[in-house]
Parts: sequence; C-alpha cells; structure tokens
Amino acid sequence: MNAVHILRFLSSATAPVGVAAVARGTGISPSTCFNILRTLARARFVAFHSADKSYTLGLAVAEMAAGMIGIGHAELIRPELERLALNYDMLIVLWRVTENGHLVLIDRAHSHTAVRVEMRIGLRVPQLIGAIGRCVAAALDLPSSELRRRFSTLRWQSPPSFETYAADVAAARERGWAIDDGQLYRGIITVAALVTDGNRQPRFGISGITISGQHSLERLAELGNDLREVAEVVGQSLFRGTASTR
Repeated sequence: MNAVHILRFLSSATAPVGVAAVARGTGISPSTCFNILRTLARARFVAFHSADKSYTLGLAVAEMAAGMIGIGHAELIRPELERLALNYDMLIVLWRVTENGHLVLIDRAHSHTAVRVEMRIGLRVPQLIGAIGRCVAAALDLPSSELRRRFSTLRWQSPPSFETYAADVAAARERGWAIDDGQLYRGIITVAALVTDGNRQPRFGISGITISGQHSLERLAELGNDLREVAEVVGQSLFRGTASTR
C-alpha cells in the first residue's frame, strides 16, 4: 500500500519532487520512501531526475492508463523526454516516422538552462537524415545501392561522404544509437535512438540535441546508451506482441 500512496502523491504533484517531499506528503518514513521509489523507478512506474534528485510518474503508469483514457503515444513517452532533458541538460525531442519518407517533430522537453537549442513542433525533415536518420537506415537495412541513392537526395550543412554515412549506419545498427556531429546543422550535435514496433519497423525517434562543446564525448555516449534503453522500453510497452499498422 505504501507504493500506492506514493504513486497517488506523485500524480497530484505539479512538479518533480524529492524523497523528503514525498515522505512529508505521504507520512511514510524517508528511508522507506527512498527504497520504494528506487524499486518503482527500476520498473519505470516513476521517472528519476538525477539533476535535482527528484521523481515524477513514469512511462509504465501512463501505459496502464492509456487503454482507459485514450492517451496518445507522445503523451506516454513524455515523462521519459522530461527525465532525459533534466538529466542531460539539453533539448530532447520526439520524432514520428511517417509512411511517406519523413520525420516529423511531435514533442519536446528541455532543461531550464539559459542557453539551449530550440526546434519547433511540426518540423519535417527527410527520413534518413541526421542522427535519427542513420538509425532509421540501420533498421531498414537497405541494399548499398538503394542507400546511396537515397543519401544523394539529402541536404546537409556539412555533408558527410557516403562512405562515412554508411559506416555511421553500420555503427548505429550495432550499438543501437547514432550521432550527428555538426553535419546536419553546423555547431549542433545530435544523438538519437529509434523506437520500433513488433515487426521491427521504425515508429518513433528520440533525439538529444545540444550545442557543440557543451558535453564530453563520454557524456554523449552515456546519452546514446540511455536513449537506446528508453527506445527499447517504449517499443516493448507500446507495441509488445503487435504487428505494424503502418
């Protein structure tokens, strides 16, 4: 029952809250709250924001409620976007992979730092461009000739060679995330991972976007691994055992 009390308290909170606030609000001891929150975080019933050691409701709660209240996929994923934005101090965006060969930005979350990248909802870019495009290309596993043909239609500010792009796609297939270091947009670094459905078809992309020089290569790799894990959990939660309806 303590876990239920904690989840109810978090559902009424208007902002992320720490262990002490949860303990005061529920009347549960801080040590017990901490242990329960840690367990709930592992199961993604709550999202932990390491930047300020706070908690909000997580993806698993939204997933359970979706069937009853009709929550859209973007709303289900939003708690993870907010957690990543706070933890990595950057803009985190959600892309929808469309049927007509594009990526459309449908949601975003950002930290509260004074300097950050901004991207508008509704932005539309070609499906195979940038960091998330490398992930889509990896999932589609196109023949080299077709990949080269599609690559030739892409427009970058600092274009990679096809050989470099193809190597990046292969790396994305192996590690589950990709990086674009100032190639799509000069001075901007993007790290991304792909959400796939039950048929392993691309459905959504999640990207972290930051100004060059703001994060170390090690930190960007940590983000890539975190994005991959989130994308896997989202895919399993939203499309478990289902065939593609695209």
